[in-house]
Amino acid sequence: MKKFFTFVEDTFNENVIIGLKTNKKKIINDPVFGFITLQSEFIYDLVEHPFLQRLRRIKQLGLSNIVFPGVNHTRFEHAIGAVHLMGMAISSLKMKDVDISDDEAEAVTAAILLHDIGHGPFSHALEHSLVEGISHESLSLMLMEEMNRQFGGRLDMAIQIFKNEYPKKFLHQLVASQLDIDRLDYLRRDSFFSGVTEGTIGSDRIIKMLNVRNDGLVVEYKGIYSIEKFLISRRLMYWQVYLHKTVLSAEQMLVKVLRRAKELMMNGVEVFATPALKVFLQHKITSHCFDQAQFVDGKSLLDLFVELDDSDLILAMKQWRHHDDQILAYLAGAVINRKLFRIKIKSSAFSTETISGLKEQIMRRWAITEDEVHYFLISDSISNYGYISGSDKINILMKDGSVKEINDASDVNISSLLQTVRKYFVCYPKELDVK
Repeated sequence: MKKFFTFVEDTFNENVIIGLKTNKKKIINDPVFGFITLQSEFIYDLVEHPFLQRLRRIKQLGLSNIVFPGVNHTRFEHAIGAVHLMGMAISSLKMKDVDISDDEAEAVTAAILLHDIGHGPFSHALEHSLVEGISHESLSLMLMEEMNRQFGGRLDMAIQIFKNEYPKKFLHQLVASQLDIDRLDYLRRDSFFSGVTEGTIGSDRIIKMLNVRNDGLVVEYKGIYSIEKFLISRRLMYWQVYLHKTVLSAEQMLVKVLRRAKELMMNGVEVFATPALKVFLQHKITSHCFDQAQFVDGKSLLDLFVELDDSDLILAMKQWRHHDDQILAYLAGAVINRKLFRIKIKSSAFSTETISGLKEQIMRRWAITEDEVHYFLISDSISNYGYISGSDKINILMKDGSVKEINDASDVNISSLLQTVRKYFVCYPKELDVK
């Protein structure tokens, strides 16, 4: 990777020397927000970076297109949309005499642009499968720090904002909070592409109602109904799209496919994989490995991670369908051809008798051991919440100048949104034909 970026830097220098000028203030036609203008040349340079371009090859919603055929948008589109909304937010706050310098505006825009670069293939679906015990936010920070090195420290302030270490705390809230630019984009975008209209929110109005008090973001009282709609829409999108039962089944199976391939490879069984994917399947990769800056065949794990995208997994699963291992072949074929496990969801945990009965049927039908049953029987829980009251609050600026938390300011009973709703599910092959 060092050699590649040396070439890029030399190219930039050569352009300066021979007097070439490049118009970096680009206009992007976005289906959700229309024409988006990149006003900063530095932001354009970040967009052109391979770490950002990689996001074009990672779907925003994993395997959700199995249920919603139009959901094929990527993390790249989401990043560009977030940049657009951040620009609107900065302009709106500046009009209200909130002190944001040009450097701070560029830094917070860079932070929102880069906030998702740490996502692996299929986004959240494989969050802890390829790398154990490390979130995409942590990987994003590692990649931001690497980019900062390449850009000679230009991302120092953006990283401070991202880590909530910059003195103006409201800038971090724009990037990561319960009412951040990230959510304002993904709800609008995911609703648009899925066709689930319940997720449509008034992002423009919310942004125009933003203000700052005591170094914290607040929403002016006139925007309170838009916030209520935002909280309800987010809750509905989780149940209808992000945690849709068929999507849940598919993504649970995808995790099992990867786990089986990894188990086989770590036991010395030959399994097809692209070079980068092979490294993550052959070794147990944890956050400690990244902390120690470990290398494989001359490449750091970070170098190898950014070589991965959805296509690595799709190509691999197409090959795994024909593997001699019946478990790997069955699961890979099921995901590729949408022959998904049946899934049952309810508000209480499934009984031990139900789980035991399913295990016995699976072991008999597929002639597998008890240690292998978990590949065919998945039992777990999911949870969803609309809003968490605490330190990360959504505050409303009242007409008298006081500030109240949304659940105190609203005249609608939103107590149900404060409750975490937990549901339990079990997935198993449809061949069992269990009633």
